[in-house]
Amino acid sequence: MRLWHVDLIECLPRQQLLGQHRECCALRGRGWGRPHATVNYVFRYSPRMLYDYHIRVMAEMKRRGYDPDPCWLDARYRGKVLQYAPYTPVSGPLLKGYPEHDAEYLVQCLENLQRKGINLNKEIRLKETLS
Repeated sequence: MRLWHVDLIECLPRQQLLGQHRECCALRGRGWGRPHATVNYVFRYSPRMLYDYHIRVMAEMKRRGYDPDPCWLDARYRGKVLQYAPYTPVSGPLLKGYPEHDAEYLVQCLENLQRKGINLNKEIRLKETLS
């Protein structure tokens, strides 16, 4: 699994959006610090970065009518197993995102989605036009 480029969150199809939520939950829980080739970069940063990314995913889920467990809105929450195990506290405004989520990574994500038969180029252009 991967964390899709932050700019793709609001364009992701249902399956990828819900998968993103599950991935964030896993990483915030018992997966924190466990090596995984495609998401190892998240462990170089504060858990705050992952929390902020997850908040964006859950906001998009809510916008589409899904109801993620409100427990995940608490930055200290680590899932049903760990619940509130020690975690770096967070505060302040949402951060933009991971430095790895650059233009090159955006292209890689779009190509990955295209291999799955999902073409988001039109949605990305529309989003840029509206911004």
